[in-house]
Amino acid sequence: MKLADLDVNKIYTYADYFKWQFEERVELILGKIFEMSAPNRMHQALLGYIHGELYIFLKNHPCNFYVAPFDVRFPRKSKDDKDIITVLQPDICVVCDHSKLDDRGCIGAPDIVVEILSPGNNAKEMRNKYDVYEQGGVTEYWIVSPQNETFLIYTLIDGKYQPSRLMVAGDVVTSSVLPGFSLDLDALFKSLNK
Repeated sequence: MKLADLDVNKIYTYADYFKWQFEERVELILGKIFEMSAPNRMHQALLGYIHGELYIFLKNHPCNFYVAPFDVRFPRKSKDDKDIITVLQPDICVVCDHSKLDDRGCIGAPDIVVEILSPGNNAKEMRNKYDVYEQGGVTEYWIVSPQNETFLIYTLIDGKYQPSRLMVAGDVVTSSVLPGFSLDLDALFKSLNK
């Protein structure tokens, strides 16, 4: 089977998604297929840097973090594969509730999701994933733009996201989910020029 063989107008479930064996990486958002773009060098440089900082901080911490490809399933009616119509692969996610983890990934909202924007997927990240993460209960949604060298955190407060100010090089990111964690954006964005 190839991605091109699928009917783009059909609503798919995680049961369908789990059977697919094609080369392209995809996500399901409300049953619709979204092809994931291949990450570029800048994306991977930022991913590697954030990964390293989280690794050091979480080494002796009860929370775990995972890097894509890692399926995060957002159940609606039930946790049955046939009822799940949203499966995302955040660039990085932090999960503190181990009961949400299974051999196939995470079922339910991670505590933190990090998405690093790529030129081909900004609209999807900003519009579709924002809604899924907010409604799904992701406590912090971090959006990193390599092109603009900006960092934005949406924090879930009373079921709605509240944005931080737009942070840039010289700012330091902290997290309400991970007290004591800090990410120096000057160092983060300098990693793009190594």
